[in-house]
Amino acid sequence: MSAWTDDELRRIEHADELDMAAVRRNGELRKATPIWAVRVGDDIYVRAAYGAGSGWYGAARTTHQAHISAGGVERDVAVEDADTSVLDQVDRAYRSKYGARYASIVDKLVEPEHRANTARLVPPESDR
Repeated sequence: MSAWTDDELRRIEHADELDMAAVRRNGELRKATPIWAVRVGDDIYVRAAYGAGSGWYGAARTTHQAHISAGGVERDVAVEDADTSVLDQVDRAYRSKYGARYASIVDKLVEPEHRANTARLVPPESDR
C-alpha cells in the first residue's frame, strides 16, 4: 500500500514542478527549490541535476527529510535512495513528462552520474 493517496499521486504527477525544501541539520527548512518530479507506480522520484552534494539534494541526503509542495499537495517526506531496479522506469518517466519540451536537459538527467542521484519521496504513514 502506498503512503500517498491516489489524489496526491495524480496531482504531483501532473504538476510541472515540485517545490522541495530540504530539512537542514539544525531542523530548519532550506528555501524551497523548484525541481522536476516524476511518478513511477505509487511512488514519487526526484533527481539531482547538479551533483550529489549540491543544493537541496545535498541537504536532503544528509537529513533524509524535506517538505514538498506540488499541485496543491503539501507534505513532509522522507528522502530515500531509489532502488536501482526502478531507474530505467524513472528515466522513461522523465522522458515522457519533460522530454518533448526539454530534450537536452532530460538527456543529461538520464546519464549514469545523474541516475545515481535519484531519490524516492516517502510521506510518513501517520500523515494519511
